[in-house]
Amino acid sequence: MTDYFHLNVDRDTLLSLSTLGLAHLGDGVYELMVRSWLVLHGKARANDLHRATVRYVSAPAQAERFARIQPLLAEEEHDVFRRGRNTAPHSVPKAASRAEYQTATGLEALFGWLYLQGKTERLNELFAAMMEE
Repeated sequence: MTDYFHLNVDRDTLLSLSTLGLAHLGDGVYELMVRSWLVLHGKARANDLHRATVRYVSAPAQAERFARIQPLLAEEEHDVFRRGRNTAPHSVPKAASRAEYQTATGLEALFGWLYLQGKTERLNELFAAMMEE
C-alpha cells in the first residue's frame, strides 16, 4: 500500500511527470499548509477560515510570498520553479495578472516536486520563510 503522506518518488518518475501535474499537486500541498497555519496560529475565526485561506492561496498572494523565498532556492529548485512558471496557462483568473499567475504556478510546481520526494523539512523551511510577518 502506498503511503501518500510519506512519499519518496524516484528521479526518473519525477522527470516524467508533467509540470501542470506537479503544480496541481503542489496547489493542494500549499493550501493544506496554509489551512494548518491559520488554524494553529488563530489567524481567523472559524467562520472566516475559508476567506482567510483564499487570501493566502490566491495567485497574487503566492507571487508576493514567493519573492521572499526566491533567494533561498537551490539551483535545482529554481529549475523546477522556472519549468512551472514557463508553462503556458490555459486561462488567467480575473484577480491576477499573467505574471502573478505564472509565478504562482511555478511555486505550486516546486511544492509538488518537493512533496513527491518526501522533502517535508524543506517544504516547512520554505513555507515558514513565506509566512514570516
